[in-house]
Amino acid sequence: MNIHEYQAKALFVKHGIPVPKGGVAFSPEEAVRVAKDLRAQTYVVKAQIHAGGRGKGGGIRVAKSIDEVRYQAEQIINMNLITNQTSPEGRMVKCIYIEESSNIARELYMSLLVDRGTSRIAVIASNEGGVDIEELARKTPEKILTVPIDPAIGMAAHYARRIAFALKLRGKQINAMVEFLTKLYDFCTSCDALLVEINPLIESVAGDIVALDAKINFDDSALYRHHEIAAMRDEDEEDPIEVKANKCGLNYVKLNGSIGCMVNGAGLAMATMDIIKLYGCEPANFLDVGGGATKEQIAAAFELILSDKNVKGIMVNIFGGIMRCDLIAEGIVAAAKKIDLHMPLVIRLDGTNVANGKQILAYSGMKIIAADTLEDAARKIVNAVGELA
Repeated sequence: MNIHEYQAKALFVKHGIPVPKGGVAFSPEEAVRVAKDLRAQTYVVKAQIHAGGRGKGGGIRVAKSIDEVRYQAEQIINMNLITNQTSPEGRMVKCIYIEESSNIARELYMSLLVDRGTSRIAVIASNEGGVDIEELARKTPEKILTVPIDPAIGMAAHYARRIAFALKLRGKQINAMVEFLTKLYDFCTSCDALLVEINPLIESVAGDIVALDAKINFDDSALYRHHEIAAMRDEDEEDPIEVKANKCGLNYVKLNGSIGCMVNGAGLAMATMDIIKLYGCEPANFLDVGGGATKEQIAAAFELILSDKNVKGIMVNIFGGIMRCDLIAEGIVAAAKKIDLHMPLVIRLDGTNVANGKQILAYSGMKIIAADTLEDAARKIVNAVGELA
């Protein structure tokens, strides 16, 4: 789960991580009130969406007076912000963050993320932060330091000092970075964050270390332990199909292809998407119905696939272990009765109660293309969709 910058910074403040003073506003009038409370000489007005690249897209602007804050708020709120991390249609801005400007000596980069390769939290840092960090990673990756943290000892001082030296900090700033990283690591582990990114992390003219930005992604599976964080979810920033899938207890990720996939098991789902691509088409989604889905969940999964207007054909690939093939078949038939299906449907069933499942489908009256193997199913659905083109 992602949250907005203003929410992330509120959590940082709660955990003693230094950020500039600021406040959120949902209207120009609120923006003016926030700015008056800050009493700064210069303000930064930031669009709040779940995407990076806001500055280049015109979503971060400087205001040198209260009147300018109002003007910029009027320009940004309700604008359709397009960045390199949004869809081509962009994202509607519903609120802004008003922040006091900072006297920046240097822009740095820092993130903490779960490194699955080492099964540790890794700190990624560079003394060249800012808007072009992606370009830096692509052209000069040697300028980026990665330090995996041993969970048995946590953010030990020697880790933090190594990072501070790599960032070319000196004197009291080294101790400040040790304290900063200790708090940041504790925040990351205590809140079950998968990613905490600060770009830029700044060294101010006064020598302070301050988080000028904050992007956080939390582990959905751990949100039951963090009700305050779970309440920060903004479903307007998420794909509506994915939101619906989450409420149905299904693992769904929307993609850009034309073949909808319904599979049980993440590994089998990945293999299904790979073989669709191998035969010349693109999957429209990742959809894992899991090993214990009910008939109602299967019907919901089928409806989710069909709600994607890009879908031109559907491939169902089920291996019944815990999941019974007859339940899958009943769910597909139940969904088909609600929706008039006018696209190719290839179904490959195998495993528990497969004979019963195939019988249910055979007597359903639906136009189904049966397949015996994964390869057979992929070839048939790609050919069927190709014939419609």
